Amino acid sequence: MSARRQHTLRAVALATAVVALAAGCSSANSNHNKSGSASGVLTLGKPDGPQTNNSNPFLATSAGATLGYRYMIYEPLAMTRQIRPAEKADPWLATDWTWDLNFTKVTFTLNDKAKWADGKPLTAEDVAFTFNLLKKHPALNGNGIAFGGVEVQGKKVVLTFDDSQYVNQNKIINQFIVPKHIWEGVKDPETWPNRTPVGSGPYKLKTFTPQTTTLTATPTYWKGATKVKELRYSTYNDNSAATTALASGKLEWSFVFMPNYKQLYIAKDPKNHKLWFPSGLGIHGLWFNTARKPFDNPALRKAMAMVVDRKAIYVQAEATLYPEITNPTGIPLPAGESFLAPEYKGATIKPDVEGAKKVLEKAGFTLSGGVLKDPGGKPVKLTFTDPAGWNDYITGLAIIKDNIKKLGIEAKVKTQTAEAWGADVANGNFDATLHWTNSGATPYDMYQNIMDGALLQPIGKASQLGNFGRFKNTEATEALKDFAGATTDEARATAMNTLQKIMVEQAPVIPTAAAPIGAEYSTKNWVGWPTEANPYADPQHTQPSSLEVVLNLKPSK
Repeated sequence: MSARRQHTLRAVALATAVVALAAGCSSANSNHNKSGSASGVLTLGKPDGPQTNNSNPFLATSAGATLGYRYMIYEPLAMTRQIRPAEKADPWLATDWTWDLNFTKVTFTLNDKAKWADGKPLTAEDVAFTFNLLKKHPALNGNGIAFGGVEVQGKKVVLTFDDSQYVNQNKIINQFIVPKHIWEGVKDPETWPNRTPVGSGPYKLKTFTPQTTTLTATPTYWKGATKVKELRYSTYNDNSAATTALASGKLEWSFVFMPNYKQLYIAKDPKNHKLWFPSGLGIHGLWFNTARKPFDNPALRKAMAMVVDRKAIYVQAEATLYPEITNPTGIPLPAGESFLAPEYKGATIKPDVEGAKKVLEKAGFTLSGGVLKDPGGKPVKLTFTDPAGWNDYITGLAIIKDNIKKLGIEAKVKTQTAEAWGADVANGNFDATLHWTNSGATPYDMYQNIMDGALLQPIGKASQLGNFGRFKNTEATEALKDFAGATTDEARATAMNTLQKIMVEQAPVIPTAAAPIGAEYSTKNWVGWPTEANPYADPQHTQPSSLEVVLNLKPSK
């Protein structure tokens, strides 16, 4: 799995499966402390099982990252959003930032009002220290950005790079900053648990237990007083326990996959129980192992893509929670509308069995006695694999299995432990599997994760950063390089159009659903949540813009 992957419902499922087995029963859902706007408390939670006391914001496995509270303590230079990646970020610790034309240099102007929770001023030295920390310690540099020069010029910080950072610009300006006067004394920042975190954000850690972490508002927050005086993060053993807490109102903000969300959640309090699951620019899809025959044949992959019923997957497998994929490029809409190639604008997808049969016939496949045979005369068979318990994926595989049978392709579904599956995907030991992709400010991250030859590993050697399907296509690799290094919008559009055409015509992955950045929330005690009508932030509480959500909340009464 890529170290850059953001927490999503898929990560929740994995954490639930692993932790629940290891931890047994938890007392997380026995927390009866009062919450609500009258007490100033907002309750948040996830089904991640008991946590270890670790608030190191750089470590993706820390409690601060898993539960999302790191973003309430540490603030970014600028606030970006995955659901509106093309829009300019909101100034935060930086009042301004300017890139050069080649995106090899960025200059930040800092807000001189910003200060740390211990009262010390936040300066350009802190910003430079943070980027030098990432440069010196790759284990903390989760985005894998190759930082070059880091220079302080008064209240400004200048970063330089050897290559264009167009595709990484949001990751760089969204970087949270840590205080130099504390972190410079840390011997090993890669393992430091940081149990008394000090940031510039509006909250500080009050108490920590494996089941519940409580943050309290900082009275001297540099941007002003907050309406939410306390944040209480609870962790549950599984989706069922978290769903029960949401339904009862004890949990006010979460993101949990619920197949029957209308009955289990909305119906319990129709007036106040809400959910919104928008997407960014990442997807879930069926990855082919293109290093195995006959799945190295693009005609076979394209034909299979042409018969997959995404509407059925959207309704039956994803319970309409994961946003539907409607464009053949796989680019989620509306987030990616501006990136669509002219030939795919307005294009839609629906099953086309007869069209798929023609593609196969032209490529030398034959249908005999209801069995599809490859150009060499061998029956086309494959095994789908995914972890047991990931019901949305398993249901999706069952739908695809029925879809491709119309082409004479016989498939079976094999379930594994999440650990075994993860190893097999990384090592290329599979025929086809449902898996997610990376997401970013442009569709580049998604396509790079799927098609980049720079990530290509031979079967048996683990690929940790992507291209799990061993897709080898020089044109795709060059287009990715061209997009990342382009200096004009026209050049970037040309490269992006090429990537879309390859995705459609060669189908290294069949997009099945957009990756959601969604949440369930209650308006009983707090109002001001992001909605489809007012999409000012990503609604999920493990995203950086969750801080913007909390600062926007007001008591409902």
